[in-house]
Amino acid sequence: MSRDLGAVCRRCRREGVKLFLKGLRCETAKCPIEKQDHNKPPGMHAWRRGRSSDYAVHLREKQKVKRYYGVLEKPFRRYFRQAERIRGNTGEALLGLLERRLDNVVFKMNMTSSRRLARQVIGHGHVHVNGHKVDVASYLVNQGDKITLKKSDKSEKLIRSHLDTEGSAEVQSWLQVNTTVAEGVVLALPSREDVQIPVEEQLIVEFCSR
Repeated sequence: MSRDLGAVCRRCRREGVKLFLKGLRCETAKCPIEKQDHNKPPGMHAWRRGRSSDYAVHLREKQKVKRYYGVLEKPFRRYFRQAERIRGNTGEALLGLLERRLDNVVFKMNMTSSRRLARQVIGHGHVHVNGHKVDVASYLVNQGDKITLKKSDKSEKLIRSHLDTEGSAEVQSWLQVNTTVAEGVVLALPSREDVQIPVEEQLIVEFCSR
């Protein structure tokens, strides 16, 4: 399985927005985006860069979404082809598919501090969907799915440590979380308004349709 092992904060600087790839650290003053001398694109000649071309603008939107959800190029293209087959707006369908990824759902249920940690937790078999172990982070949840933890002290301790600190954070309306027993339910499929990163999905559609 391929992984992107590059510097995490460098990706946020390149896209110019917080992608929340380091969990709680992104909420502190240590985040490079918050620092005046580090909130520029990486590279020694960032100050010399002029106006971006249309191709660069389209590319940056695609890269921003890929990095936000932790998806590599080949799977992202696969999501796009799947979105094209869905009736309606292709861009909104693409974002809806990415929102339904299990790692994103576990993160948005406040069970982990980042999507990267959610992928690790899922890969180690700590998460069950409808009573069955699912160790694939790209698994797409459906309306009515119940997300629970493996019945073991290790799984409970791993998730409980974060729920106790972040469990009171607001959960989006399409999800429901019971912090007492550390489980959640997918009440509905996510809509365009549930996407928390600023993105112009039409630019992505135009780029991938070339």
